[in-house]
Amino acid sequence: MTTKDIIIAFLIHLVIPLIGLLYFLKISIQMKKEKIVAVPLISLFIIFATYGSLLLIMLISVFWRWSGMASLGMLYLILGAPILMGLIAFRYQKKKGISKYHNWTFISSACYFVIAPIIFLLAILRDL
Repeated sequence: MTTKDIIIAFLIHLVIPLIGLLYFLKISIQMKKEKIVAVPLISLFIIFATYGSLLLIMLISVFWRWSGMASLGMLYLILGAPILMGLIAFRYQKKKGISKYHNWTFISSACYFVIAPIIFLLAILRDL
């Protein structure tokens, strides 16, 4: 394994998820400071995890080697994520007026059904 491979693996598998987690924590602290009613923490965590998984799958397919864990992530993105994101979008459809965080929770969960197929299509076209 070369130094370049180690740096790429370190960035994809450690730095990117850590940045996502820190950003999620920043948003959750900001919501507590603003005293938001009915904070959508679990839904936001699922959204962050889903889009983070989508980003990791995209980066792995471009810069790294496909693995069993990448296959499990892809399985989640194809089978599990649409169900969870659909439930979140349905739940926050009527709550999106509570705060900007509720609105963005609804928008980001609903947009998964547009963004994910585009990413999957681009990944397939790249391999052709």
